[in-house]
Amino acid sequence: MNNQQTHVAIAILHQNNQFLMQLRDNIPNIAAAGCWGLFGGHIEPGETPEVTVQREVLEEIGYELTTFTKFGVYSDETIVRHVFQAPLLVELNQLVLNEGWDMALLTPTDILAGECYSAIAGEIRPLGVMHKRIMMDFVNQHG
Repeated sequence: MNNQQTHVAIAILHQNNQFLMQLRDNIPNIAAAGCWGLFGGHIEPGETPEVTVQREVLEEIGYELTTFTKFGVYSDETIVRHVFQAPLLVELNQLVLNEGWDMALLTPTDILAGECYSAIAGEIRPLGVMHKRIMMDFVNQHG
């Protein structure tokens, strides 16, 4: 295992052929700052990716992941992303955004375009490059 790589666990949460994504904070020192991405975070020492994705989703939006499956692993030079998928079984207004700038249910059209409007940002913001790739793969497999 490359010690330079950070391991993260992220979740594709889907509802009615739409996908919950987080508009990441517009902070220069975070990955994909100001871009749409998936909820999730760093795997802590001793945690499995499954435990991490449940913990992170609960921390970030107050949603308890009960049923979820592994979708795949996406690696680049710096990050190994353990990707899970699960149905989102509550309405958007039942979630509490504790991390990030905004959240929205994106359509396959938004994902294909690689961007989506954010009411909070007041502008169209891009999807993170790797997050778009993951979402395109998911949409193509489940379309």
